[in-house]
Amino acid sequence: MIDAIQILILGLLLGGVYALMASGLTLLFGVMRVVNLAHAAFILVASYITYVLFENLTLDPMVSLLITMPLMFGLGVVLYLTLFPRIEGSLRYVEMTVLLTFGLALIVEGMLTFIFTGTFRSVRPDYASSSIFVGDIFMPTSQLYASLVSFALLIVLWVVLRFTKTGTAIRATMQNRAAAQIVGVNVRRVSALAFGMGMALAGAAGSLLSFMFPFFPARHWQWIALLLALIVLGGMGSIKGAVIGALLLAVAGAIVTDVAGPTWTPITFYLTLFLILMVRPQGLFGAKVRL
Repeated sequence: MIDAIQILILGLLLGGVYALMASGLTLLFGVMRVVNLAHAAFILVASYITYVLFENLTLDPMVSLLITMPLMFGLGVVLYLTLFPRIEGSLRYVEMTVLLTFGLALIVEGMLTFIFTGTFRSVRPDYASSSIFVGDIFMPTSQLYASLVSFALLIVLWVVLRFTKTGTAIRATMQNRAAAQIVGVNVRRVSALAFGMGMALAGAAGSLLSFMFPFFPARHWQWIALLLALIVLGGMGSIKGAVIGALLLAVAGAIVTDVAGPTWTPITFYLTLFLILMVRPQGLFGAKVRL
């Protein structure tokens, strides 16, 4: 019984961070139908910024959030206004976003490799190697702190989307882009803000992941595969689905790690991706597409 509780706790703690990573990606798809294959690469950019701040200024990674989030928000707005309006009228817009963001991912990876080389890096604050014990149950301090911060940011995102005018405009655009434009929503401005918000969430995730896992420039390909599995399970464009999918798959991954070892954990995500596409392509909370 203790083992089962331990596995559940570890899975949920990790799932909170996965949910933060996936929420930015699914927000972009929901608002603009952008399949952002560069999302994990920009998470890495934030991890490297956090690393530089820690090594040179001894700045705690969770304080670095105050720097990485605004920086990534600004970068997201600039990238959207520079690149995506050029392909808005394309009949194959979604496919074009895949190609465009794939190219962005390669560029970011190349730049990071040039600057930092392919060496593994990590940020090691004092709490990165400690745990909190409650009886026989332990919680790694790094995962606990990262998960708490992730859920706090997800609550802030929910409040913004639910109770602000900008959030209402974003939700309207997610539901029906053309109808939102007809009733006066500046869709391009909303899209730029949503892209910036998605990148800000990537910035937060990068700062948190920097002290949880070692990273190197090509690591983003592993993360983007995991994130696609999460948002496909929850439903493309559904933030609620991304959070629930992240928690479910993180717990499933923890069970597989305990039973079969960490080598088999990634197959949990890929198998889930395959099965959900076969059985329910719209995901758990996604809207079914009608022809």
